[in-house]
Amino acid sequence: MAEQDPRLAVYPGTFDPLTKGHVSLISRGLNVFERVVLAVAKSTPKKTCFTLDERVDMAREVFQDEPRIIVEPFDGLLIDYVLQRGAGAILRGLRAVSDFEYEFQMALMNRRLSRDVQTVFLMTDYKWMYLSSTIVKEVSLHGGNVKGLVPEPVLLKLAAKYKTLNGDC
Repeated sequence: MAEQDPRLAVYPGTFDPLTKGHVSLISRGLNVFERVVLAVAKSTPKKTCFTLDERVDMAREVFQDEPRIIVEPFDGLLIDYVLQRGAGAILRGLRAVSDFEYEFQMALMNRRLSRDVQTVFLMTDYKWMYLSSTIVKEVSLHGGNVKGLVPEPVLLKLAAKYKTLNGDC
């Protein structure tokens, strides 16, 4: 197992799809960490609209000009991936108090599994507090405009996905 690097953080999620809230959080994470791995989860209890490869490809396209952001898929326990990657921290965003309880439980479990990895919470920028991938998918599903809420490459993929699937993921 790699030695943990406190300058490297892993920002995990399904990113189905990646939103401007995610982009804001990872950009702000680069003010704290030297590098951030955007770790796209394969296993999720959520029903995903995009495949793992599609989610990874979209994120790579969005961050292609930022060499300090590494986009990778992962599967299994997050803490195992973080340890294998050699990261010293898990980066998580909090939108509202409702996020805190779940995130706190996950942070405590990860801390129990490895005392070498810290969880760092950043508050979501106020203009993205209401935004979630679920809301973006729901609005897109019903033909609503999500321009400005997701990066341009994601907007194009959402439009194509819902047109192809006739409104069903």
